[in-house]
Amino acid sequence: MKLSETDVKTKFITPAIKKAGWDIQSQMREEVTFTAGRIIVRGKMTARGKTKRADYILYYKPNIPLAIVEAKDNNHSVGSGMQQALEYAEILDIPFVFSSNGDGFLFHDKSGTSEKLETEIPMEQFPSPDTLWAKYKQHKGLSDTASNVVAQDYYDDGSGKSPRYYQSIAINRTIEAIAKGQNRILLVMATGTGKTYTAFQIIWRLWKAKQKKRILFLADRNILVDQTKQQDFSPFGDKMTKIQNRMVDKSYEIYLSLYQAVTGNEESKNIYKQFSPDFFDLIVIDECHRGSAAEDSAWREILDYFSDATHVGLTATPKETKDVSNIEYFGDPVYTYSLKQGINDGFLAPYKVIRIDFDKDLQGYRPEKGKVDKNGNIIEDRIYNAKDYDKTLVLEKRTEMVAKKVTEFLAQTNQYDKTIIFCEDIDHAERMRQAIANCTPELVAENHRYVMRITGDNDEGKAELDNFINPESRYPVIATTSKLMTTGVDAKTCKLIVLDQNIKSMTEFKQIIGRGTRVNEEYGKRYFTIMDFKKATELFADKDFDGDPVQIFEPGPGGEVTPPEENTEEGTIEVDGEEVPVTDITWDDEDGESSGRTKYYINDVEVDIMAKRVQYLDADGKLITESLKDYTRKNVQKNYASLDDFLRRWNEADKKSAIIDELAEQGIPLEALREEVKNGDEYGVFDLICHVAYGQPPLTRKERANNVKKRNYFAKYEDTARAVLEGLLDKYADEGLGTLEDKKVLQLTPLNSFGTPIEIVKNVFGGKKPYEQAIHDLEQEIFKQDQSA
Repeated sequence: MKLSETDVKTKFITPAIKKAGWDIQSQMREEVTFTAGRIIVRGKMTARGKTKRADYILYYKPNIPLAIVEAKDNNHSVGSGMQQALEYAEILDIPFVFSSNGDGFLFHDKSGTSEKLETEIPMEQFPSPDTLWAKYKQHKGLSDTASNVVAQDYYDDGSGKSPRYYQSIAINRTIEAIAKGQNRILLVMATGTGKTYTAFQIIWRLWKAKQKKRILFLADRNILVDQTKQQDFSPFGDKMTKIQNRMVDKSYEIYLSLYQAVTGNEESKNIYKQFSPDFFDLIVIDECHRGSAAEDSAWREILDYFSDATHVGLTATPKETKDVSNIEYFGDPVYTYSLKQGINDGFLAPYKVIRIDFDKDLQGYRPEKGKVDKNGNIIEDRIYNAKDYDKTLVLEKRTEMVAKKVTEFLAQTNQYDKTIIFCEDIDHAERMRQAIANCTPELVAENHRYVMRITGDNDEGKAELDNFINPESRYPVIATTSKLMTTGVDAKTCKLIVLDQNIKSMTEFKQIIGRGTRVNEEYGKRYFTIMDFKKATELFADKDFDGDPVQIFEPGPGGEVTPPEENTEEGTIEVDGEEVPVTDITWDDEDGESSGRTKYYINDVEVDIMAKRVQYLDADGKLITESLKDYTRKNVQKNYASLDDFLRRWNEADKKSAIIDELAEQGIPLEALREEVKNGDEYGVFDLICHVAYGQPPLTRKERANNVKKRNYFAKYEDTARAVLEGLLDKYADEGLGTLEDKKVLQLTPLNSFGTPIEIVKNVFGGKKPYEQAIHDLEQEIFKQDQSA
């Protein structure tokens, strides 16, 4: 019972596993961290939450996990680790679960192949790999032939790169389904979670097992095909080709193609018919929510022609409408890894939302009778609103205001942060490019590629797409676009997504948001911002977005304001006793160009900001829609019912920063809260929380520091120790508790004049413990007057 958990693992659990026949080098991994830890955003600062880590994972083959083992020291019972192990096993899709304290194992068999769900077994009876593999095959319904396919090795380049846990689940479930004869398979994985790498491992294992000999990978963007060929699929080498120039060479085994490269309206252009219908064994359809989801699409013709092949659809956003259904074609997903899961695991970037409402968007704009636009066109008399702007009617000052707000935001953060501005159509994207250029003349003079229009019709812009997504390339910084960059653009360092486009499709909305969800630690990309000018983020409230519905819209200042588009879907509305028609234009070109309607351009109508608010994600990944003060009050009181409860926890904490971290993990954005409290920068976290959550009058850090000095608190210390503590108190007054509790503060002026940190701790205070006690006592003194509150 005196042995630590590590000792129990080393002396009892590992030997028992080894004795059962498990290869310690290839079949057992210890202390496996399988999540990255949720990224917590505080103002512009970020930190990582706790990771999830399993004590042992046992594998039949690398990346084919069979069992999880949770260890405890001998002060715990044999089953003490079971609940945690079951939680991890659920996440990791592992059927066999063990808990041990060194006396024996508690075995939980989730496969249902044992007489009892849980059985206690002696240390020397831990099951062998073959035993668990046989139970696994029985559980999965795998024949000997199918199990040989399932046991096929992953591709390994020798670098140590291994799929993330959710990628392994997606790969293994797909292989198992195909091995058992399923021919239509759907994988749903959030943008930025590595769908193409997942597809590569699926294809590689099936190809190596000779289960699938000729494979077609279909994508809808040329850049996706080229990226795939050059990066994830490169191990296929000379066995792989890209179909292009409408030429077919049947000597390859792996084919990559654009849908458009193998289809066409004329029979002669449908080059896929140069292949026999049974030529391909496997077709993988990337972004399958697009054309292939519709029964009457040209893309679906390819799948129907090769109907005997196995079809695997990949998407972040399965499309389900009355006319189009991925699930009807492929069946229910064999695995789903959502945006919410990715953010909670720390593999995807969280986001905050800045909502800016213009007066003309909320109130609408009606031209005076007979008004003409700048081109001399008489403007149709009706109410125009956010759905019309930049489609039917252009308010040039509105475009200028959007550009101004975007560039102001970048000036306050980083003018070289990669930014995508989604516009209504090509014309809007070009006008936005001009407006951004006019707001940043010095930056454009430095390099004309600072802002580029990247749309389907512009060769110069499309040529810069690779540079935009390359983290090492500074330019272009800002891309204005309409539809071209909605999907498949792997912009890992994109930190700002600007929505100035009417988005009503949940599929399109998820794809656009996905442009910012990738994390890139090397280049400081840990979160991103969505700047919304057209209420597109109301789609966060849709039940199909990850998580429960949330309310996005809030009334603006000055009373209740209902967005015009909620009342003006069709028909007419009454204005000053007169019925005014409201139209909803449809747009059919991929880049959003109108069907020949006149577009009005107005340059003399002022546009002002009516409301602006910043939203943050809470601890559960939902947008905070109430005021930060109300949200903070509710969440603090949930954990500390009264002020006394909070004070007790505060005073008992060895380090106050631990409580600050707890508050951050609860999703309370402290830096943003400071901005909502008058003179918030002058208060410490303690006073900020006591004031907002419990209505206490706050004291500034300087007021607290002065109170300590007035009480002559330092008189009990020797001269040097007193001087050091006075210096630390001044640092607290200037910068807060984080500085006080960080030993690095002793390296700063004027404290470094008393010696090195080690010398100060040892010679002035007599060692680490006395120094830490002095800091603890000082903190108690700082907050002394509140201990009896």
